[in-house]
Amino acid sequence: MGFSQALSGLNAAASSLDVQGNNIANSQTVGFKSSSAQFADVFANSKIGLGTRMSTVLQDFGEGNLESTGRNLDLGISGEGFFRFSQNDQVVYSRNGQLSMTADGYLQNAQGARIMGFLPNANGEVQAGGQPEVIQVSSEEMAASATTQVSATANLDARQVAGEGLNTADVDGTEVDYHFSSNFTVYDSLGNPQNTTVYYEKQAADNQWLAKVAIDGELADPAAGTSIEFDTNGQLSTPENISVANFDLGNGAEPLTFDIDIAGFTQFGNTSRTTDLSQNGYTSGAFVGISIEDNGTVVRNYSNEQSRPAGQIAMASFRNPEGLSPEGDNAWSATQASGQELVGAPGSGLLGSIESGAIETSNVDMARELVDMIVTQRAYQANSQTIKTQDEVLQTAINLR
Repeated sequence: MGFSQALSGLNAAASSLDVQGNNIANSQTVGFKSSSAQFADVFANSKIGLGTRMSTVLQDFGEGNLESTGRNLDLGISGEGFFRFSQNDQVVYSRNGQLSMTADGYLQNAQGARIMGFLPNANGEVQAGGQPEVIQVSSEEMAASATTQVSATANLDARQVAGEGLNTADVDGTEVDYHFSSNFTVYDSLGNPQNTTVYYEKQAADNQWLAKVAIDGELADPAAGTSIEFDTNGQLSTPENISVANFDLGNGAEPLTFDIDIAGFTQFGNTSRTTDLSQNGYTSGAFVGISIEDNGTVVRNYSNEQSRPAGQIAMASFRNPEGLSPEGDNAWSATQASGQELVGAPGSGLLGSIESGAIETSNVDMARELVDMIVTQRAYQANSQTIKTQDEVLQTAINLR
């Protein structure tokens, strides 16, 4: 009799309902990947099959939608790949990037798995490569850094005439004549800001200017100034730097020594003006938080408007992601079927980029699941009817006289 076939059909339908129910239950789980049950018929050297069996449950690793949250520690993956986590001294993989920072600076998910990546080298630079490690964000204060380089772009008015239209400044009892001046701030080794002024005076020689640097109202070495020359096309001829050497501030800091890069200076018949100026010094800064860039770099931000990388989040891909073993808690582990992990930086190779302030929603298609559930219910009912019919036939045979 065909009880066994019908029974296998009931079991198959029940298993399919289990899978569908799990999908529906996780329709709001961040990073969840839906599954589908696959079945195979059963034969035992006979022309009539012995029913069906569930051969495997296959996961669909298609992308879910990215949904903005506005929270900078929520990360979504746009493209292929998985985040790499350390959980209970084991490496697991997940598409769920809902992170929080612990008191000691680790970035971890709600299950306590800590995200891994590439750490900075001795020079504070992060380069993707090598073995990923757990990222820990230090909250140490950033030390001050003295200015060593100033870059400026300016035009000095070619219409100025030597000795005419001069302004005069009193610099520590010394009168300094000038046609144009620019002001900016530099920092000493203790992080103290030092007001700096450069005075430019047109000279009698054609296309020649004299630049004098004053720091906190005192002329810097060389006090006589630095000669700047332009060619007949208004382009800088020499030198490309104004150097300030061994200026002792007398405040316990190291003497200031820096260069002012003037390679971008011009001398045209237009108003003297500075169009761009920057310097590389800064005062000390307190740690104020982190941000995460599209390439996975975790950036430490400081109150002095400086930033430093704490590491770069690593991502992993697999030749056969369907071979990954589900571990629960939105995580998978590698198996022989999945193949070895291929680790790299987000956005490199086949790996997707990271979207900060967003999460990847479940890829469960609710409409499809509900339709599949109706079909499975019909299959279950049909197999039940087969058992009922077989029972009636058996009863008829038993009742034969």
